[in-house]
Amino acid sequence: MLFRRGRGDPGFPKGDQGRGSLNDYKFDLLPAGASTTIRLAGSDLHQDLLRDLVGRDTIETAISRRTAEEERTDAPLQVRLFVDGRIVGPVGRVPRGLEGPVNEAISRLDMRGRKPRIPVEVKATRQGVRVDLLMGETR
Repeated sequence: MLFRRGRGDPGFPKGDQGRGSLNDYKFDLLPAGASTTIRLAGSDLHQDLLRDLVGRDTIETAISRRTAEEERTDAPLQVRLFVDGRIVGPVGRVPRGLEGPVNEAISRLDMRGRKPRIPVEVKATRQGVRVDLLMGETR
């Protein structure tokens, strides 16, 4: 399933659907540009936790590998954050259809000997606090 810009997971309210596009990736799911991001869906439920993280430096994902059962049932990919040496969350989930680029980024980082964590930016918007995965930094 492809998402056009501004469209995300339809299971959430309009301002909380997340955002991203497979068009932002090359054929091997490598981000096409350094500014490629994915906005998480489902962050409305976690606003209290996220408000404390706005503007902080060095926030990364703490995404666990999907089990065979989760792959089989196409379960959503929940995202937790690694902040100040501890794991917090969940803070949202990857919009439907964009799990592949996230899994590929984690694998790519791991194969290069880097920590398998995607850099994150937490920012306040008109719709609330949102979490952007900085996919372009995993290139």
